[in-house]
Amino acid sequence: MADEKKDEKIEKEEHRDERIEKTGQVSLDENAQMDSIHLISIIGEIEGHENLSNNSKTTKYEHILPSLAAIEDSKTIQGVLVLLNTMGGDVEAGLAIAEMIASLSKPTVSLVLGGSHSIGVPIAVSTDYSYIVNTGTMVIHPVRMNGMVIGVPQTFEYFKLIQDRITGFVCGHCSISKQVLEQLMMETGVLTKDVGTILVGEEAVKYGIINEVGGIDKAIAKLHEMIDNET
Repeated sequence: MADEKKDEKIEKEEHRDERIEKTGQVSLDENAQMDSIHLISIIGEIEGHENLSNNSKTTKYEHILPSLAAIEDSKTIQGVLVLLNTMGGDVEAGLAIAEMIASLSKPTVSLVLGGSHSIGVPIAVSTDYSYIVNTGTMVIHPVRMNGMVIGVPQTFEYFKLIQDRITGFVCGHCSISKQVLEQLMMETGVLTKDVGTILVGEEAVKYGIINEVGGIDKAIAKLHEMIDNET
């Protein structure tokens, strides 16, 4: 009997480790009566409809979206913690993840670690409450596209449409105004080879993008507080 329990524990730990390695996700408080918090990490580049190089650290949206649907339907998971250290990536995939997180009925908290750049910004603000560490960064810049671009007015109108979707979402989920956000996007004196703005730690809070400066301790404590208020 003892050997069976030991084997079951080892198998459970192996499954947990494999899940972390493949998807960057894990349920916390697994030794309690219910898994109260589910952890999702948005790491590296957000991968969309095309597969990126095997040398790249990626977050695959086809992993994240089904997990978020399962979390919404779960009777044991009570809250979601989103850890971000991303350079951005596919706009459609990033917005899809952000919309899914924002539509969850369960309490959600995000924590920006190394950085949450570009399309990582909407994901960071999609939660009910957000944190950034002191050294965390957020790069705000206009929509960019790789590859061949047709130089016609319709192309620039399409870029503007995409950008309006992003700014509309961000402004709808934090306290920064659209005017200020667009000013940060178009800043020319900060980035040496690009337009945009780098916000570090407290700066992101001052502009109203992130709620508070803090680390994992504050993020988990806040999520537990929100869960307790729900019950």
